[in-house]
Amino acid sequence: MNALTLPDIAAQAARQALPLEWVGMCGIALPVLFDGQRIGAKADAGVSLDDGEARGIHMSRLYLALEMLEQENLTPALMRQVLQRFLDSHDGLSSSAYLRIHADLLLKRPALISPLAGWKTYPVSIEARLKNAMFHVELKIEVPYSSTCPCSAALSRQLIQQQFIDDFANRQLQHEDILTWLGSSKGIVATPHSQRSTAQLQLRLDDFLDELPLMAAINDAEAALGTAVQTAVKRADEQAFALANGQNLMFCEDAARRLNLALQRSPGIRAFQLRVVHAESLHAHDAVAESRWNWEAA
Repeated sequence: MNALTLPDIAAQAARQALPLEWVGMCGIALPVLFDGQRIGAKADAGVSLDDGEARGIHMSRLYLALEMLEQENLTPALMRQVLQRFLDSHDGLSSSAYLRIHADLLLKRPALISPLAGWKTYPVSIEARLKNAMFHVELKIEVPYSSTCPCSAALSRQLIQQQFIDDFANRQLQHEDILTWLGSSKGIVATPHSQRSTAQLQLRLDDFLDELPLMAAINDAEAALGTAVQTAVKRADEQAFALANGQNLMFCEDAARRLNLALQRSPGIRAFQLRVVHAESLHAHDAVAESRWNWEAA
């Protein structure tokens, strides 16, 4: 019996001739290595379909090329190799290749005072594209932090002042009386509201970087904001966190400006745009600010 040849429908000519900018797959599960840590990721892989007569691309070739990401630390050079393999396997069909990797970067972060430490996840997305020998990489990172409203802090201080007047009007005060009052719930009658907030960073990297500056960008952002959310804490850490919030009062506009100035000084970044979201505890809506640097020129 003669073996039948498997049909290749994709090799048939398209009914309507039209090039396509992107054809591929999204949400491919795979492990990637970052700084020696193996993390679960999802990949979007695709190429352009320049031949308008072609019915489709070779998706299995893209899938198999992704195996390179399992063996080495994720770097711009490795991503370029994968993209070049995309193009080599689609010679005559494609001139552009794209790769996006979505993952939760897991970092162990120390407490503020105590020797405790704990793990935090940072959602990251790494996008690389290769077109006409031009290679570009962008990073998207989400950094959580705490923000305390300056207006709320000022209103709380005024209420505390008024309570002080009400409690001690026309009285001769002793140091111990004031100290006791300050440590009581009767004295501190109001507290400013804080909210968990998020900085969404989109960074365009310099060409020919050896490493992805994920950790450097996260560290720079958290240092600029001053109130990164914590993991394992003791009471001393919680108190230090309260102090940091009290000394870093900020509207969303303040946070956006701090991040803008910090990221301009971060090495390896040639352009960025950012968005900060303060999930209001006073309102049922969020406060949002956006900023960018060198974005249109990059």
